[in-house]
Amino acid sequence: MHKELIQIQEVGPRDGLQNESVILDTQSKIKLIDMLADAGLKRIESSSFVSPKYVPQLGDAEEVTKSIIGKRDGIIYTSLVPNVKGAQRALQSGAKNLAVFVSASEAHNRANVNMSIDESMAQLEKVAEKIHESKGTLRGYIVTSFGCPYQGEVPVETVIKISDRYAEMGASEIALGDTTGMANPEQVKRLVSKMLERLDGKAKLAVHFHDTRGMALANVYAAFTSGVRIFDSAIGGVGGCPFAPGATGNVATEDMVHMFTCMGYDTGINFDKLIEVNHFLQEKLGKTLPAYLGKVSPVWKSEVTKIK
Repeated sequence: MHKELIQIQEVGPRDGLQNESVILDTQSKIKLIDMLADAGLKRIESSSFVSPKYVPQLGDAEEVTKSIIGKRDGIIYTSLVPNVKGAQRALQSGAKNLAVFVSASEAHNRANVNMSIDESMAQLEKVAEKIHESKGTLRGYIVTSFGCPYQGEVPVETVIKISDRYAEMGASEIALGDTTGMANPEQVKRLVSKMLERLDGKAKLAVHFHDTRGMALANVYAAFTSGVRIFDSAIGGVGGCPFAPGATGNVATEDMVHMFTCMGYDTGINFDKLIEVNHFLQEKLGKTLPAYLGKVSPVWKSEVTKIK
């Protein structure tokens, strides 16, 4: 096993659930988060302080956040916030690790938050001030970093410009989002290499891939070989953006943990417990989840392995 630890940011309770038609009750969400922590996940994006009018699934963000903050040592719970009001709600609920977002596509940003990129960044500067006043940490998402369903290609220069502004705001981590699964491995290598060179240690770089076109794991591997060590994923491969046509699930946590484990890298996650979480969520949502490793045994338990 390689000594280097792969960091996984579990986004299932937020990005995974936000587009699901079945609304989970608050206690089920809390249990889901607790089970993920029991499985060894140290970074969990637990909810989003968006308007319940637009994302009813996350209307209980305050209650969920208050129930989990301070419950366990060593777990980083992150709350997504869209604006100053959302940040205030999150901070009042006890959240300390907040994430914000902006699209690298003007068209998608308009569809998502009805603002231009510059308008969004000006607002997020005020959010960052609130976070830093509360001694919190800031994670900045750059969504549609690899392509947009409205405008197609997204200029690399736009992604880098947003990254620079996040760094100026004091973001400790910047996450490149492939919102509708348009990225390919060669594109990932190019953008990740440029981003790591540009950041030069000012902030950590993470990636967030969707499996819309079946390339999520390939893109994870491309980012890994280019130097990224922080990866977003969702239990069961659930997820999707309400304001991005065609967006389907995130790369599945089970599948990604399986891949890195087979490669000899440590994720710190108990795979068997992770599958228990898959089964729990599957039962709650009333459907089979996309994750491959929720349907088949891991390589190390397969018949071929036993024969060898």
